[in-house]
Amino acid sequence: LYLYLPFAHTKSMKKTVDFWENLQGCSALAARLDLAIEANALLRGTANIEIPGVAEEVQQSSGVIIHIITVLDERGEEALHRPQGKYITLDIPPVENEETIADIASVAAKQLSSLLPVTGTFSRPILVVGLGNNNAIPDALGPRVIDLTYATRHIFQNGQKPAGLAPVCTIAPGVLGNSGIETAEIIMGICEHIHPAALIVVDSLAAASVTRVGTTIQISDTGIKPGSGIGNRRNGIDEDMAGCPVIAIGVPTVVDTASIISETVKSLDRYWEGKAQLFPTKIDEGACQFAEKQLLERFRGRLMVTPKDIDELIADDAEIIASAIAITIHPGADKNNYHDFIR
Repeated sequence: LYLYLPFAHTKSMKKTVDFWENLQGCSALAARLDLAIEANALLRGTANIEIPGVAEEVQQSSGVIIHIITVLDERGEEALHRPQGKYITLDIPPVENEETIADIASVAAKQLSSLLPVTGTFSRPILVVGLGNNNAIPDALGPRVIDLTYATRHIFQNGQKPAGLAPVCTIAPGVLGNSGIETAEIIMGICEHIHPAALIVVDSLAAASVTRVGTTIQISDTGIKPGSGIGNRRNGIDEDMAGCPVIAIGVPTVVDTASIISETVKSLDRYWEGKAQLFPTKIDEGACQFAEKQLLERFRGRLMVTPKDIDELIADDAEIIASAIAITIHPGADKNNYHDFIR
């Protein structure tokens, strides 16, 4: 087809060919990113055009910027390396007080409700799963959310129907290294016994940009693969495995040092812009890879970094997520009284 195009159109055709070549190269990198918004930005940034099979919408509410990325078909799956479904990213403002937490939790609850099949009238329990290691603070988000979440299923089993509550059960299954059991195996056994209406799975994520650590919440309806952001490939937790809808909630708590090096080196372009040309006019990807190799060789190429105030970030994000879950699940909970529905 390229050979038969008029010469006037060969440049645009070449751009299209370059786009697909760049898309394929960046798509491999996108597969290693936990955040769909980062994968989408990586692909769009390369070609500066929309990705086939992927739709994006941006909203704003109570100071929270909401990015909704929808993988529509197989083309989108191939590009983003993610199954079809919705990936909602909340860019949250700094937590200053309880009012801020209430506002963010209310926005998160609205987005979470949009992904759950039914809310407020659950005949079967909701299972909330907190993934991660409570002994490692950057990986403790899931267990901390479980610590804040009330389990109420046993109350309903006793024949009571407390006003304003819905049946909820919780578990923090720990990590494979401590239990010797895959997380997916534990959850599968629980689901076979209690038959939940839906799973809400909370986990820590890895970011490609330091600006997203502790400041971004991702909610998706496609399940989760524990540990994928740091290179640990575990069995996925999704609807096929659980037999019910699986909603994944995650917050980036670590960033790969290679990403920090790349961001830092590339930022020098902006620093030197307009100054005397004592520096290369453009820092390419090769320069970033060279710096990464030099600095990370002793760590076998991988070093994860977390902020100094990670304790505070985990505490705030855990309260936001636990509150959002409570507002979503319990009919009597809202942004004004959510404290009554969490520990």
